[in-house]
Amino acid sequence: MTHRQILLVIFGLMSAMFLSALDQTIVGTSMRTIADDLGGLDLQAWVTTAYLITATITTPIYGKLSDLFGRRPLFLFAIGIFLLGSLLSGMSQTMYQLAAFRALQGIGAGGLMALPLAIMGDILAPRERAKYQGYFLAVFGISSVIGPLIGGLLSGTEEILFVAGWRWVFLVNIPVGIVALFMVVRFLHVPRFRTAEKVRIDWWGATFVVVALVPLLIVAEQGTEWGWDSAWAIGCYVVGAIGIVAFILTEIRMKQDALLPMKLFRIPTFSVIAGLGLLVGFAMFGAMMTIPLYLQLVQGATPAESGLLMLPMILGLMVSSIGSGQIIARTGRYRIFPILGTAFLALGYLWLTNLTADQGIWFIMTGMAIIGLGLGQLMQTLTIASQNAVTARDMGVATSASTFFRQIGGTLGTAVFFSLLFSRLAETLTAAFSDPDIIGPLTEAAQDPAVQADPANADILALLSTQDPAQIGDALDTDSSFLVGADPRLAEPFLVGFNDATVSVYWLGFVISVLAFVVAWFVPALPLRQVSAMQEEADANAVDLAAAAELVAQGLDEAETLTDADVAEQQPAHAKSDGRTTDAAHRRRVVAGVVPGDDEPEIDEVAHHAARLSGALLEPTTGSLHAIDDDEPPSGPRH
Repeated sequence: MTHRQILLVIFGLMSAMFLSALDQTIVGTSMRTIADDLGGLDLQAWVTTAYLITATITTPIYGKLSDLFGRRPLFLFAIGIFLLGSLLSGMSQTMYQLAAFRALQGIGAGGLMALPLAIMGDILAPRERAKYQGYFLAVFGISSVIGPLIGGLLSGTEEILFVAGWRWVFLVNIPVGIVALFMVVRFLHVPRFRTAEKVRIDWWGATFVVVALVPLLIVAEQGTEWGWDSAWAIGCYVVGAIGIVAFILTEIRMKQDALLPMKLFRIPTFSVIAGLGLLVGFAMFGAMMTIPLYLQLVQGATPAESGLLMLPMILGLMVSSIGSGQIIARTGRYRIFPILGTAFLALGYLWLTNLTADQGIWFIMTGMAIIGLGLGQLMQTLTIASQNAVTARDMGVATSASTFFRQIGGTLGTAVFFSLLFSRLAETLTAAFSDPDIIGPLTEAAQDPAVQADPANADILALLSTQDPAQIGDALDTDSSFLVGADPRLAEPFLVGFNDATVSVYWLGFVISVLAFVVAWFVPALPLRQVSAMQEEADANAVDLAAAAELVAQGLDEAETLTDADVAEQQPAHAKSDGRTTDAAHRRRVVAGVVPGDDEPEIDEVAHHAARLSGALLEPTTGSLHAIDDDEPPSGPRH
């Protein structure tokens, strides 16, 4: 492809990627406002987890189906489902409805996450791919900066066109999505490879993915409430284990047609990258989901301000990603970046474990920058490494599998981190209310007539007047709005308790990051290829067709040496019985296999024989031979 064609394709991909990236950043900073309005701050993990579950499950399905039927139709379907989920999410009346509609939205998001990377793998060589990462990073960076701002402005507005402001967090996807659809239809025309083999879709594999993952993710979310050894938890473990075993057996039986071919795990690079992606996803989503909530609750930031305060992480990610991409493009080697990236990730989490409620905002921003520098070296490197390890025919499934494991890690990380956060909250709040240094000023403030007369303190004073440890311990589970505008002395125990619970989460993130650092040392040091998947497949087809043509020529040469007696001897029996014969020249070509005999259908001569030998696809109407077909075939016949 020419540079201009590549840029047009990337333009279409970026428009859809912007849709997905914008949605993630808008929702993250608006979640507190949404949860306060719908009632259920402790249910926000379900909203996030439901989205990630369906996005995770559908990611490998999109990858496999796009290998079979082409990237473009699957990409358009993903955008359509995503927009439908956005519309319904904006109409939600409860947190449970929002979780359900976010799950539908995640079905579309699975395609928006995996397919752009697979298309990039098709059209660009691994080394060349790093040069174009800047375009995608620009989209990610812009959406990461303006997303929280837009989300904060929308969720902070009472009504827009007679609709609650936070609902526009989802509805804003509609106009953006329409633009994305137009761009994809207009510019995304990527050729796809076909084979003459019968297509089998691994529906059972997709089913067992759901059976395996959903129970395990549910128990990760509800384990602290149910008890990790409760009957419900054990039931989820058993069902999940059965699903995993059934999935593996199904994938072994399906072989090449499997949703996740087991042969990929015989490739050392792919196996290590899959495990590393799982750990990185776990740590990455834990930071991205908990930090905005911390900024709003403990630091008192508005949704828009918390979005701006996330800027150090985004800048660190962009700087390290662009820098590592340029180095990879020049040297063709990538092994050092997973090691450095996980080291920075672990260092960032270790820094955040020293957070206290009274520290300046600069402290957490420094930790975010360090984490961003680590993630930037990991996100593109893991995908490039997994794509470099497989053939062109497996590009889609390998790319989606890499994203799949990272999404599994992210889904588990979100569920476990939020579960740990809110399970620790009652304990840390109790400890904060037992601290004499905190209780003294709080008691003094509660007895101050000026504080009592301030309407902003009414809710928190009513809560404190109950003197019920259980109710106070659960105060932040459903609605944190009582802290807005409250006297700092009254709010301090809640802020300290939430801070200490969050630090527990960051300790877990540090442990996971250290494990990822250890795994990163086992990534094989393979040089990157300098040819794109499309070119590799075209070259392979050219070799096959040349070999097929040589065999046809040999067959013709052998047929020319046949005598008339040999030709007569090879006449079909039914032709001899009814007196029908063919001339020697025609029969020689039949013997050579170039033209059809009496029992074969009429079809183009050399193309049919060459296709039979090479395994390439035949055009059904003309018999013309072609190895590459476009996702949107032209209206006229091929020649």
